Amino acid sequence: MTSIARSVLDVIGHTPMVRLERVGAGVPAPLVAKLEWLTPGGSDKDRVALAIVERAEREGLLDHETTVVEPTSGNIGISLAIVCALRGYRLILTMPEFVPQWRVKLLRALGAEVVLTPATQGMAGAVEKAEELCATLPRVFRPAQFDNPANPDAHAFTADEIWADTGGNLSAVVASVATGGTISGVGRRLKSLKPDVLVVAVQPAESPVLTGGSPGAHAIYGMGAPFVPGVYDETVIDRVLSVPEREAYQITRRLLREEGLLTGPAGGAAVAGALRVARDLPQGAAPVVVILPDALERYAETDALDRLRPPPSRLGRA
Repeated sequence: MTSIARSVLDVIGHTPMVRLERVGAGVPAPLVAKLEWLTPGGSDKDRVALAIVERAEREGLLDHETTVVEPTSGNIGISLAIVCALRGYRLILTMPEFVPQWRVKLLRALGAEVVLTPATQGMAGAVEKAEELCATLPRVFRPAQFDNPANPDAHAFTADEIWADTGGNLSAVVASVATGGTISGVGRRLKSLKPDVLVVAVQPAESPVLTGGSPGAHAIYGMGAPFVPGVYDETVIDRVLSVPEREAYQITRRLLREEGLLTGPAGGAAVAGALRVARDLPQGAAPVVVILPDALERYAETDALDRLRPPPSRLGRA
């Protein structure tokens, strides 16, 4: 029997897990990271894009006469472009002009049509343009990742992978919240397998909307929408931790230098939260699993790499 996949869609998921031996040194429970960027599209959104498209196909909402339209500035666009390329669907993505040019070029290379909207209008302008396009096209499907239940449902498989790789031996699972699909879907499934597992969501301290606070500007790219997403299921969340951007970048720097993990700042924030959880557990407790959603390269054209520079050296100073 061959183990060669039929297409790139067949290798979405099944991401590896590694122990954080150095960053997690000295805490009572081991830290284990699930590396979600080691998937074809480079983020956990691959699972979501595939699940959304497959469900739409099953429900008769998507065929080759249908155009997929989605406003985005992030990872879901790349994942949708890959899935639509393999499935043969026309994809139109509306994006603010401030998105990195490499992302626009990559999406177009994958076959997506990219419509740019004025930077001054932000994501609201991209959403408005998507709605305008939908009104002019004869048959349209909107993935709507913030509200589509296929988003968290996709992460039942993420939970099954965690369960299999840990042998069901885990104390907690921790993830940063973007759409909320990852922690909601993983948490729901793990709770069905082990009701006492602790499910922890991480939000930016500068924008604590999940705990009733006001949205605010922050630099923890890849997480922290300025609203509570529709797919975020607070009923499965045991704890919400607020991580300041300074702490998120400190941990991201440690993950780079001590573990060799090229995670983005949302992953750093998640690990910062996981460290807090692990410190509260008794010595010898089962591992705390933390999900790292994407890679640092996604944010190369932001100030993320500048924020990760080490403190100035004191060598040569009096």
